[in-house]
Amino acid sequence: MTAVPTPGERARLGRRAQLLAGASVTYNVIEAVVAVAAGLAAGSVALIGFGLDSVVEVSSGLVILWQFRSRLPESRERQALRLMALSFFALAAYVGVESVRALLSGGDPDASPVGIGLAIASLVVMPFLSWAQRRTGRALGSQAVGADSTQTLLCTYLSAVLLAGLLLNATLGWGWADPVAGLVIAAVAVREGRAAWRGEGCGCGPVVAGAPAEPCADGCCAPVQSLQLPTR
Repeated sequence: MTAVPTPGERARLGRRAQLLAGASVTYNVIEAVVAVAAGLAAGSVALIGFGLDSVVEVSSGLVILWQFRSRLPESRERQALRLMALSFFALAAYVGVESVRALLSGGDPDASPVGIGLAIASLVVMPFLSWAQRRTGRALGSQAVGADSTQTLLCTYLSAVLLAGLLLNATLGWGWADPVAGLVIAAVAVREGRAAWRGEGCGCGPVVAGAPAEPCADGCCAPVQSLQLPTR
């Protein structure tokens, strides 16, 4: 558990949250353009869905930037979570419908070396970005920043799902693996959307040193370097 940050620390952490959100937006804009273009070229619903997930990540980053432009970011916390949830639901609806349509039509997508390379790149980049976002959100006690880090981590998992689907299609000709990967993406998006809508996440923000610890069900409250209040 962390101590309540001083006003100066909160301002610094707020700026860090904005920088991380900006980095996420920049990477995901590039990722979205490449993924959707490659998905349309190959006829891959999973790759298009991955690109649209990147659009959701862009919206998530923009929500964080909007939130921390306020003089009282906490006042926008609930709205930020709801906006993220709606983005997830929109993604799940589109990808789910397109995946079912692809399975029923039986069309086989083409192999996509570009998509495979993109999935590998995201597997390398996203875990580090998610870690930095989660650490910052934990120090701030911000569920919205924590939800943004969850979306970034989700991109890592989806990259692995996407890579598996693309490789199975490219090497074994298993065209059905692509829409199945799309359905996995849709299902995870629904789960994360529900969690964001309910405000679930790291509900154990910073506490004053020595205060009673609140129970926390997940790993978001793992010990980090404390931001101790100055002693008098």
